Amino acid sequence: MYNMKKYLATILLSAISVIAFAQVKHTVTKSAVIFQLKNMGINTSGNFGGFKGAIQFDPSHPDASSVEASVEVNTINTDNDTRDEHLKSDRYFDAAKYPKITLSSVYLKHISGNNYTGTFRLTIKDKTNTVELPFTYTETGNTASFKGTLKIKRTDYGVGGKSLVMSNDVTISIDVSTTK
Repeated sequence: MYNMKKYLATILLSAISVIAFAQVKHTVTKSAVIFQLKNMGINTSGNFGGFKGAIQFDPSHPDASSVEASVEVNTINTDNDTRDEHLKSDRYFDAAKYPKITLSSVYLKHISGNNYTGTFRLTIKDKTNTVELPFTYTETGNTASFKGTLKIKRTDYGVGGKSLVMSNDVTISIDVSTTK
């Protein structure tokens, strides 16, 4: 009986260490978070800075991997200072009350080749929704790149209210370079 418990404990510890070491910690070296929507029929775009990420990713075991990321709302940049200040107001992102937009992985899986998909919780203002984010992962030596694009409805997050001239559909592109 004692040997059986010892044997099971050894197997359990081995399994835990395999899972723990399977994840590879990535350190973000460069990032771009770009959004685009139509306003008055014209494509309008901008970006967010202040990206912070905690990425534990092993392409062989994406289901044991995790991603936590955020951007700072006050860094919004649309190349128009007046519009940027308007977007920081409580009608849009309410940067004073909600200074960060966050993305947290629920589940990651391999599709084929360098293609993966993830289910994430996206929080903007006080609204959290589950989104699907297909992405590519490529490695070159000690560096890696994550690139993905998703579409959301801005009103699902209470951004901007109803509008006859501004599209509800927003495309967000994320490009992150890391060292591992």
